[in-house]
Order: sequence, then structure tokens, then C-alpha cells
Amino acid sequence: MINLMEKVGGLFGHYAGASPQQPPENVHADYDNIASNVPPETLAHGLSHAFRSNETPPFGQMVSQLYSHGNTQQRTGLLSTLLGSVGPTGLSSLAARGPGLSSLLSAFRGGGQNQITPAQADQLSPQEVEALASHAEKQNPSIIDQVSGFYSQHPTLVKTLGAGALTLMMAKMAAKHRAG
Repeated sequence: MINLMEKVGGLFGHYAGASPQQPPENVHADYDNIASNVPPETLAHGLSHAFRSNETPPFGQMVSQLYSHGNTQQRTGLLSTLLGSVGPTGLSSLAARGPGLSSLLSAFRGGGQNQITPAQADQLSPQEVEALASHAEKQNPSIIDQVSGFYSQHPTLVKTLGAGALTLMMAKMAAKHRAG
């Protein structure tokens, strides 16, 4: 029987030097195998690399894509993470970005509310989430690691980022695996 690290290490071998412009043919299946066999911290490390890469869309756009494909619970968790990283005082410039965002920010600022309700999470458009994520990144660059940690708990959703982002993630995880 092949041990887990040999199995994962073999899959990682396909991603050493892989390009997101030409992802390996089996990247989705390989990601499924690796995601189910590595700790969430390893997935978070790969995802944060993809979020920061110049070879993928900007962070806000990728987060918006994940938000669009997520369920209400995942949307609520994401928004709580984003808003918590910036805090209510860092959000005033976002109120004009859309009605859902304006309503959410008013509720978040008012009365010390720090929890996002599922109904609030579902009222935002993907464009509003993109603006919020981009703003949060400018205010607090460590939000990328926080969001990566959040989405490492939802590996199936991460697949919606596409083969290029998955290839970057796998290449980064492979490099970390080789480094020990």
C-alpha cells in the first residue's frame, strides 16, 4: 500500500514548474486527490499564492467569483471575515458602491453589530463583494491569508476558480512539499 505522502508527492511531481496558461489535463482530479489528503493549512498556503499571483485575476475578482458560487453559509463567513479585518471605521468609503453594500455597512456600523446575517450576505452583488474584498486588501493585506484559511475549509468551492488557479496552487504546494 502506498503511503499518503508518496501518493501526494507523486501528484505534486506533475506540478513542478507547471504553468497556469497550460494546466495539466487532470488538474481538477489531481486537486480533488490532494485536497482530500493534505491539511487545510497546506491548501490555504497554495490558495494565498494564487490570490497574490500576477498570473491570476486580482484578489477582489477571485473572491467575488468564490462568493458567487458559494452557499449562504459560505457567503456569510466570507463577509464576516472581510468586514472583521477592516472594521467599521475603515468602511465609510464603500457605502456608495451599491445598495446592498450600503445597507450591510450601515447595519455593521450601527449598534456595534459584528455578525453578518445570512439575509445580509445574500443581498450583495458580486460587484459589491469585489469592491469590499479589494478595499479590505488595501486596508489590511493579511486579509488574503485570512480568506485563504477560510476557503481552505471549502476545497470543493475553490475549484470554481478554474484550472489556472488550481495549477498555481498545486505548484506552490508541490514546492512546499519538496522543501519539507
